[in-house]
Order: sequence, then structure tokens, then C-alpha cells
Amino acid sequence: MSGTAAVGDTEGPKLWGGRFKKPLDPEMEKFNASIHYDKIMWSADIDGSIAYARALAKTGIITDKECDQLCLGLEQVRQEWMSDAFQIVPSDEDIHTANERRLTELVGDVGRKLHTGRSRNDQVATDTRLWLRERIMSLSVYLKECISAFVDQAKLNQSVMMPGYTHLQRAQPIRWSHWLLCYASMLKRDYERLEEVLKRTNVLPLGSGALAGNPFDIDREFIALQLNFHDISLNSLDGTSDRDFVSEFLFWSALTATHLSRMAEDLIIYSTKEFSFVTLADEYSTGSSLMPQKKNADSCELIRGRAGRLTGHLTGWLCTLKGLPLTYNKDLQEDKEPLFDSVETISSLIKISSGVIKTLTVHPDKMKAALSPEMLATDIAYYLVRKGVPFRDAHHVSGECVQLAESKNTELDKLTLADFTKISDKFSADVLQIFDYEKSMEQYNAKGGTGSKSILWQIGIMDQWLASV
Repeated sequence: MSGTAAVGDTEGPKLWGGRFKKPLDPEMEKFNASIHYDKIMWSADIDGSIAYARALAKTGIITDKECDQLCLGLEQVRQEWMSDAFQIVPSDEDIHTANERRLTELVGDVGRKLHTGRSRNDQVATDTRLWLRERIMSLSVYLKECISAFVDQAKLNQSVMMPGYTHLQRAQPIRWSHWLLCYASMLKRDYERLEEVLKRTNVLPLGSGALAGNPFDIDREFIALQLNFHDISLNSLDGTSDRDFVSEFLFWSALTATHLSRMAEDLIIYSTKEFSFVTLADEYSTGSSLMPQKKNADSCELIRGRAGRLTGHLTGWLCTLKGLPLTYNKDLQEDKEPLFDSVETISSLIKISSGVIKTLTVHPDKMKAALSPEMLATDIAYYLVRKGVPFRDAHHVSGECVQLAESKNTELDKLTLADFTKISDKFSADVLQIFDYEKSMEQYNAKGGTGSKSILWQIGIMDQWLASV
């Protein structure tokens, strides 16, 4: 008997319908349903149900024969999803309802035993973790490939020099490899953070029931082993209501996208005619429907734009989560769409970023031409420090040199020895040897700097790390 059907419900039984006399209003039916987006978790839901059926058999709640029937039926449901033959019906509120409804159609009343002791509260928490765990593993691969692209380009461009910027003003000369390795370092941290998110995602909540736990002495460690979870949740209240792993993933996505957005902004600027430091490949550029000459860095602009979308997902979700009382509330259903979209969006951002960097054309002559003598003003201060002048005094003297050059409407390297010695008697003829960009960069060979030895050290560290993950 379908005793769970609400009175007047002609669209099929509800799992919760026994307590109700009237069916849902049609608008409420649509408002309440999540099947149109959570159906993406069909495989995770089947995996969780198979593991749970085996756990029920282990406790003796169902027989081994019934377990075999359930598992076989669930595999049939899987095949229907894989072949696009699965038919969603109006009463399928969510993926859990849909799969259980179809299972019962295939195997009969034994299908009605599958949910024994299980709630959709612990079921959806498990499905979401299973689904996300698989996507995190794929993202790790994409991210490693992206980091490798930056490191590979750094190896190829070690001799290329360019202006380094602060406040978007030319600051000091650096190597293009240094710029590339900067973003590789950011993304390395993102990779490491993603490993931490995976660790906390890979915890089993199944067996927590609706909130109070499972009354049939279910072996949760057995389920965890079946589903390759490394641990089980400690507390059933927390098990059903915990969405920290979703919040952490949304934060991770937003932060990783922020790093890629900063990279994209740099390349947008560097690819303009005003800079002409780089040219994006045709495969990652678009044109104008009106202006034939245009080559737009739309790949980078969309990376930058969609980073904002991911920040919005994180912010919106935290606003949903912050006021919820324990334990499960239907508000938690609102984690799915931002989570699913964040996975898809950050995946595309990482892949596109990899392609942009791999195919980027660098123009060393344009980068070198953008260097200017005033960028070596700090080197004048360092020159004086090496002659025993305290840095604060040396900084002031170097500033006077810059001011003198500006008053003469000339470049810093055009000042004469007499000009320098008029400002400080610490200057001698060798001050004129300061104005060498390669020499300037080579003084920064402390680990992490832009000197060639430091660049090689950074590349070596990144190579070792990439080989270890």
C-alpha cells in the first residue's frame, strides 16, 4: 500500500505524506522541489544507498537476499541515468525521492525498506560530500596543470626583464619569470588549501538519521569503508546540519578566482597597445562586431568578471547559513546551486588560465623599453648604504637626486658626477655604474628575489613540489 500519499495527491506518493490530508499547492510543489538541479548528484545518491543497504543487511534489518535485490535494482537505476533513460515524474521532489521511487518500481516493496533509519537529512549531506569529493579531485588535476604552465613559462623566459609595479607605477626592474612564479606561488597555496577542504569534506554523516542518530545499531565505520570516507562525523546533530565543507569550498573557489582575476587584470593591461608587453593567442581572444582592428582579451576579462560571481556565491551562502537554528532546515537546500555553479565556474577559470599562459606571446623588447632610470633610485640608496650611510639618510639623498634630475628635466642616469657630489660627498665615480638594469636585478639573489640564482631556486622548489603531488 502507498500509505504515504497525501489525500488528493494525484502526482504520486510523498515520503512524508502520511500526516497530511491535502496535497501541496502546485506553486508550492515547484517552490519546494530541487530535482531540477540536485539530479546532478544521481550517482552519489546511488552509491550512498548501496552502502546503506549493505549496512542494513549487516545489522539484520533486511536479509542478504533483500540487500542483493536492492543493490541490483539501484544498479539498474544507475544504468537508466547513464543512458539518459531515467524519467523524472512530477512527484520527484529531489534526487533521493526520484531514485527511491524508481527503485521501488523495479524491485517492488523491498524498495520501501531502503530508507529504514535513514533521513533525507543525513542522506543529502552524504550525497553532497560524495559529489563534491569527486569534483575536488578533478580540480586538483586542473590546478596542478595550471601551476605547471606558469613554471614552464618561467623556465623559458628567465632572461626577460620588465618593470615591476607598485600602485600601478613603475617601481623596480624584475624578471618576467619572477612575475610568473608569483602567480605559481599563489596557486600552490590554493592547491594546498584545496587538500584541506578535501580532508574535511571526506567525513561521513550517514547514520546520523534526521538528527538524533540511527536506532538500529548501524555500523557507520562499515559504511565509511564502503564509500571511502576517511572518518565519520562525531555528533549526529552536527552531521545533519554541518555545511562547513560547502562554505570552505565556496571560499576556496572565491579566493582562487581572485588570484586568477589579478593575473587576468595584469595581462589585460600588459596586452594593451600602450604596454604591448604580451599578446594573447587568437584562441583566447575575440574581436569587435564593429571595429575590425580590435583584438580583445575576453578570456581574461571573463576570468576577472566571473571571480566576482564566485565571491557572490560565498557571500550569499554565508548570509543564508548565519541565522539557522539546529539542526536541519530547508534553507540548507540553498547550498546546492551556488555549490554546483562554483564547481563549474572555477573549473573553467583554471582551464582557461592554463591555456592563456601556455599560448601567451611575450615581447621582451617592449618590456625592456618600458624600463626607465628612475626605477634605479633605490639602487642609489643601496649604493650609499654600502658606503656606510644609514638607510634613512641614504633614502633622503636618493630622493634629492631624483628631484635634481626632475628640475633639470633630464633622466636620473644623465646626472653628472658633479651633480651627485654636490648632493653628497659619499658619491664617487662608480656611482655612474649603477644604471644597469641587469646588474640591478642580480643584487636580489636572496631567496625569493628576482636575481637569476633566486629564480632558479624558486623553479627548483616548484619542480620538487609538482613532482610530489
